[in-house]
Amino acid sequence: MDTIFAAATAQGKAGVAVIRVSGPLAHGAARQLCGDLPPARVAGLRVLRGRDGKQLDQGLVLRFQEKASFTGEDVVELHLHGSRAVISAVLRELSAMDGLRHAEAGEFTRQALENGRLDLAEVEGLADLVEAETEMQRRQALRGLSGELGALTEAWRSDLIRAAALLEATIDFADEEVPEDVTPEVGALLRRVGDALAAQIGGVAAAERVRDGFEVAIVGAPNVGKSTLLNRLAGRDAAITSEYAGTTRDVIEVRMEIGGLPVTLLDTAGLRETSDAVENIGVQRARDRAAAADLRVFLVGESESLDEPKAHDDIVLRAKADLRDDKTNGISGVSGEGVDALISAITARLSDRVGGAGLATRERHRMAMQDAADCIARAMTLISGETGQTDVAAEELRSAVRGLEALIGRVDVENVLDEIFSSFCVGK
Repeated sequence: MDTIFAAATAQGKAGVAVIRVSGPLAHGAARQLCGDLPPARVAGLRVLRGRDGKQLDQGLVLRFQEKASFTGEDVVELHLHGSRAVISAVLRELSAMDGLRHAEAGEFTRQALENGRLDLAEVEGLADLVEAETEMQRRQALRGLSGELGALTEAWRSDLIRAAALLEATIDFADEEVPEDVTPEVGALLRRVGDALAAQIGGVAAAERVRDGFEVAIVGAPNVGKSTLLNRLAGRDAAITSEYAGTTRDVIEVRMEIGGLPVTLLDTAGLRETSDAVENIGVQRARDRAAAADLRVFLVGESESLDEPKAHDDIVLRAKADLRDDKTNGISGVSGEGVDALISAITARLSDRVGGAGLATRERHRMAMQDAADCIARAMTLISGETGQTDVAAEELRSAVRGLEALIGRVDVENVLDEIFSSFCVGK
């Protein structure tokens, strides 16, 4: 592999910055900068010097041996003072060395994949961890990075290979007496894998919502307090408020964390019949976004009923509780009454939805598992039929194994690698 280098920390002034060098020339490059290197995995304080012998900086040098590093290559990390000038000077020295080049986005992680240090599902978990904004996203990403999905996939693969081998034994010894009927064991193996795949497939939608976020729409008539409530929940003036009905014409979005979950709150135009063409567009957009949202919070005025379709877990509240004598089921963005109860209700409803989230978190995962599940279903039909097409059933199981291998990146994934690694920063 090439020897690559890049700053592994974000650009800008900081207390500490890390420059990573990975590849067969990494240790030699570090020796040119700082002379002798500390023992592997032991940080040592060193003075870094340029080609002219002048000091560039003083910092910690950390060395990793091939097959014992993140990338699987020889790696050196330079922990330096985080000024732009220091980083630029060290990167210039590295770029002047023969055989070294600046890393591309995600290239360190791609080295790890190609050297078997990570499987593709772990790479995606790492990408999610880098992007995690909420506690639930962090936990889910760590499960992906820990290799749980890869271990589960390997267990499924082992069961399918065992089932295929049993079927192939009956084909190889078709003209001889086979010691026992293998159909019960094959059927048990296939049912076990099929049930496990179905459970993971069913949890993908919930896991995707944890990663991408939920949408919660605030819906109600004009001037019922939707924008004021949004501002109260956001903790800032995200939406314009006024005493005039119809102020909000377009959907206003505010992203925030509620109960550890990523949530985008939607402030929508007031729902009413209007002859104003622009407002009418806003009303239609409000209805469309509300229908597509994961959860809706309906605000109802004192003497009105909101005849909009509602799901069983949507939240209906009495608006402007600060102006009411009866505060029951009321909420006010002005006084804050009922806001804590609303946050608790949103948290409870969305947490229920993510309760079934599994290890698979992406549409790519779902498709690979569904392909494998379909192959298993066809194989079960074939071995249970009177024709006894065990040769075709065995081929279906081999196809199922290939589908699972694609899930963790062993085969047929070149077309998705560029898309995955494009989401990484250069230093990762």
